[in-house]
Amino acid sequence: AEHPFHHLIDTLKDGRIKFFNPQKLNDPRYDKLPFSIRVLLEAAIRNCDGFYTKMEDVQKILAWQEQQDKAEVPFSPARVILQDFTGIPAMVDLAAMRDAVAKHGVDPALINPKCPTDLIVDHSFQIDFSKWSVTETALKNQEMELFRNKERLQFYKWCSKAFKNVNVVPPDVGAVHQVNLEYLSRVVQVSDGWIYPDSVVGTDSHTTMVNGLSILGWGVGGIESEAVMLGQPVSLTLPQVVGCKLVGSINPLSTSIDIVLGITKHLRQAGVSGKFVEFFGPGVSQLSVPDRTTIANMCPEYNATVSFFPVDAVALKHFKKTSESLQHCGSGQLKPLVFVQVIEINLSSMVPYISGPKRPQDRVAVSRMKEDFQSCLDEKVGFKGFHISKEKQKIQVPLLHCGQEYRLAHGAVVIAAVISCTNNCNPSVMLTAGLLAKKAVEAGLVVRPYIQTSLAPGSGMVTHYLSTSGVLPYLKQLGFEVIGYGCATCVGNMAPLPEAVVDAIRKGDLVACGVLSGNRHFEGRLCDCVRANYLAPPPLVVAYAIAGTVGIDFEKEPLGLTPGGEEVYLRDIWPSREEVQQTEEDTVISSIFKDLKRRMEVGNTFWNNLECPDSVVFSWDFKSTYIHPPPFFSRLVGPLPIENAHALLFLGDKVTTDHISPAGSIARASAAAKYLLSKRLTPRQFNSYGARRGNDAVMTRGTFASIKLQNRLIGKPGPKTLHIPSGQTMDVFEAADRYQRDGVPLIILAGRDYGSGSSRDWVAKGPYLLGVRAVIAESFENLHKNQLVGMGILPLQFISGQNADSLDLSGKERFTILVPESVGLRQQLTVKVGGSAPNHSGPFTSEAF
Repeated sequence: AEHPFHHLIDTLKDGRIKFFNPQKLNDPRYDKLPFSIRVLLEAAIRNCDGFYTKMEDVQKILAWQEQQDKAEVPFSPARVILQDFTGIPAMVDLAAMRDAVAKHGVDPALINPKCPTDLIVDHSFQIDFSKWSVTETALKNQEMELFRNKERLQFYKWCSKAFKNVNVVPPDVGAVHQVNLEYLSRVVQVSDGWIYPDSVVGTDSHTTMVNGLSILGWGVGGIESEAVMLGQPVSLTLPQVVGCKLVGSINPLSTSIDIVLGITKHLRQAGVSGKFVEFFGPGVSQLSVPDRTTIANMCPEYNATVSFFPVDAVALKHFKKTSESLQHCGSGQLKPLVFVQVIEINLSSMVPYISGPKRPQDRVAVSRMKEDFQSCLDEKVGFKGFHISKEKQKIQVPLLHCGQEYRLAHGAVVIAAVISCTNNCNPSVMLTAGLLAKKAVEAGLVVRPYIQTSLAPGSGMVTHYLSTSGVLPYLKQLGFEVIGYGCATCVGNMAPLPEAVVDAIRKGDLVACGVLSGNRHFEGRLCDCVRANYLAPPPLVVAYAIAGTVGIDFEKEPLGLTPGGEEVYLRDIWPSREEVQQTEEDTVISSIFKDLKRRMEVGNTFWNNLECPDSVVFSWDFKSTYIHPPPFFSRLVGPLPIENAHALLFLGDKVTTDHISPAGSIARASAAAKYLLSKRLTPRQFNSYGARRGNDAVMTRGTFASIKLQNRLIGKPGPKTLHIPSGQTMDVFEAADRYQRDGVPLIILAGRDYGSGSSRDWVAKGPYLLGVRAVIAESFENLHKNQLVGMGILPLQFISGQNADSLDLSGKERFTILVPESVGLRQQLTVKVGGSAPNHSGPFTSEAF
């Protein structure tokens, strides 16, 4: 049938390339649309099939001013990007789908992603070796990564051959967001003679970075990504769009990260949760593309869906340097459009900040850092406080390391990591760190050897320009040597601290510190004995490593002494903005991107020689503890009534995806560890939850396995719960398993912001396999709410003004939820409560989402 919008088709290059031109609608509303909404409109026009996307959807988007925050519209992105931790469950599900259809006599080769999908192997990287030579360290860590994850890599290799539309980027090329920015992104896509805007959804929390390249994209859960891979559009409420006008000039002493964090603070205070942010104004041209991508990356911190930079001369100049060819997709004259709100930010007001000690939103001016850390020691235990008594604040614990004695005190830096996260994608801050290291070494400054330092670039591009600029040897001399490529410290994939350091911290009950250049640092995530963790730009990570403490006033106190005894202050070794920009211009050139392209295409010897099954369906090894066929397709059932359910957990506010589905190491006393021990694995072979995401038996046992889980049924942190009928305290998995064997459905009670944090599919799959049928909370993070729905778990919200405490719920009651055959948005449902709740009687109502 003829396309309903065939009259909008235009051509380029003598008719050889076609595209849909929305301007031919001749609708005056189009010229008022923000550019990010125009991308949604073009996708709706191009994909209008009368089934997933209908003509009325196009009209809703055109009527954005009236329909924003009201109408549901579909969005079909140009591609999907997966990182290996969240990508492997999706690929395992696809492999299991092939098994399921084959059993019904259907050709399994028909099961393929419809939407082009890239899977990047990056999160399996761990730091096993450090402080060797650059070549030896990277090589040794790579060898361990490949050996440890051979089963998973064989599965990925099979996926790359068996599935159409799947491209697997092998290990040791780079982190998913960096590879996405450097290699996979285009201003426009060209396919089968059609040209259209590039767009993406991804399972990595950093997917939003591409908006800095004028490419619309955001993070989704594994469940949503699977749906998109199979051709189903993302459903979203037509978003409000906030215009962010940038004015003023950047302070020469501020790093790009200071600008990013300053803008983040303004946007968080402005309240842009769930909205699109679109940048304009004279200040935008001062931001390089790396600056823009870093700003866009921080969306999760101010809860915007995207931070979009429309195509301009800066973006086009960047792509000309980094791409062999560039299709020009002009956005026309960039003038202020119609926004629901306009926020004005003056760039000249930005000063250096770091964030911590427990949350990224708790920003501290570097000039006040010493004073702020002291107040953290004084304050009661909370988001910032540690409540250390005055008599214990001055304690110093002797430490013997490598034959030399040191003393550890509160505020001592024991981890300093420049990691493969947001800042590594920004050459200016990395070069600032390198130049600072060079000046520090030349002044005779050193880093104490007990501090665990590391440099894990997002890709080889970073190593390339650090090496070309001549600063890499100086970073190495301070302990910041390249240890490999991929996510490391920020997800807990770090080598253990020296035992002497751990013993000293515990002996003195010290508030030891980690300083890292990432955007995630929840308490206990780096190391359970390091309580204070600060996010800082790379040059300040190096500076605090040299100082050895966060309790320093850089303006008044020296970083250290020269061999001759002269004091060296931070201002003495801080490179000027002009010096950094000149170095960046000389080193970050198109040859860097060409080198990445070569390595992407050539691969590495291990990957190229890796054998994998040559079959349409995957040959499962049922002894494998990494790859296991999930039970989802063998236990498909329709909706069941939720009668006389028990609460598996009674949780408070701010339950993150880290609490629900840990991504770090597998604790030796956990349910997952017991399972792996039963398979005759030693603790050294446990690997991490992320690496074992393709095994449902491990991941179900790892659900709610966080040591920081605060379950009110227990009253103390840990992955335990109360089996209410027996009164026994046990692992969450063991209790859930017992409930399921007894045929008892389960619910979860929670407070505000349930499911915030990084997107992970097991935060919904895990509770489903534990037997959870509903989550009743005061509020949900939107993405997690969608994940729960995707797994058939009801996300129910207390009626406004009510919560578990106001209803006198103890969590030990029996819950019956009256669920109609069809549940709609914000439909009120009745929950009947009975059992052991002496202060409560009768039903209460909640809203379904």
